[in-house]
Amino acid sequence: MHDKELYSKILGIEAPWKVTDIELDQRDREVRVHLANEEPRPSCPECGKSCPGYDSRRRRWRHLDTCQYRTILVADVPRIECPEHGVVQVRVPWGEPGSRFTALMEALAIDWLKEASLSAVSRMLGLSWKEVATIQDRAVQRGLSRRALELPTQLGVDETSFQKRHEYVTVVCDRSRHVVVHVADGRGRETLEDFLKAFPEESRAQVESVTMDMWAGYIAAAEAQIPGAESKIAYDKFHVAQHLGKAVDKVRREEHRSLLAVGSEALKKTKYLWLQNPESMSPERRETLDDLRSCALKTAR
Repeated sequence: MHDKELYSKILGIEAPWKVTDIELDQRDREVRVHLANEEPRPSCPECGKSCPGYDSRRRRWRHLDTCQYRTILVADVPRIECPEHGVVQVRVPWGEPGSRFTALMEALAIDWLKEASLSAVSRMLGLSWKEVATIQDRAVQRGLSRRALELPTQLGVDETSFQKRHEYVTVVCDRSRHVVVHVADGRGRETLEDFLKAFPEESRAQVESVTMDMWAGYIAAAEAQIPGAESKIAYDKFHVAQHLGKAVDKVRREEHRSLLAVGSEALKKTKYLWLQNPESMSPERRETLDDLRSCALKTAR
């Protein structure tokens, strides 16, 4: 089998495309595979009609390596003049429009991104950080375009901050499938409300639960857009416990001042004793807490 036939087979090149030349550049450690389109009247990528040629543009795509050499596909891609869509470029079967990488090369990068960071993948594949990030962005867009837009019945809402200026984004997830369905800038009422408004009232009425922290904006948005939200909102236990802890500590501080006024130091240095999870206490601290809880203290009650 000749080298042109070999690369035609391993690249899956079919008519009207064909491999015209194989170039080995030992100095740059590259194998360049030259391809050409032999179709006299290529089809419009928008409507599929055969159209007269307009001109061609030379393009290059990075492909999977051939042994220790980078493999580059090179082709003069025709542009046709469609009476309906104007001058457009013919699509190639080995890569997406606008991409500088073949589909197989992008698939390899995405597989590695599941295991390592952008920086690590860029080093391993010999790509720039920006090139890997662009491949990732295209993969995300492909996934989003395939996803059906439905409002989950089990919603989870949370905010997360990024960067050092405390910029927040709101994250909405489908708790039954454990997937993120929406991300938006900000954490105000309108951020969640705009997402919910995109669905008809019938869909919003089918929501069974909305888990969130006690952020007033999210509460107001859910109550305004989800029928019966008052009985569907579930606050996460971390924030509930946080509020309970603050309440206990407030009572302890007030009672400690009152006891010091009459000469009692019963609550001195006990702040974290009341706030610590009893299950993680040492036997000595647990015994001290039990003794305090048996006293006639407001904090103990």
